[in-house]
Amino acid sequence: MKRGDLLRHLQECGCEFIREGSRHSWWWNPDKNRRSAIPRHQEIDDILAKKICKDLGIPFTK
Repeated sequence: MKRGDLLRHLQECGCEFIREGSRHSWWWNPDKNRRSAIPRHQEIDDILAKKICKDLGIPFTK
């Protein structure tokens, strides 16, 4: 999955960008008060994208 597609999906599900870390971007879901780190790779493996969505409490779509 492309990183841009994942970030677009996160925004559509109501997640918000918190800050940039040294190697990751931090996003959080204000509805469920959960956060997760998204690596700055061009391509993010589907298994990792699924885990990020699970951590944030949103459905995974490919």
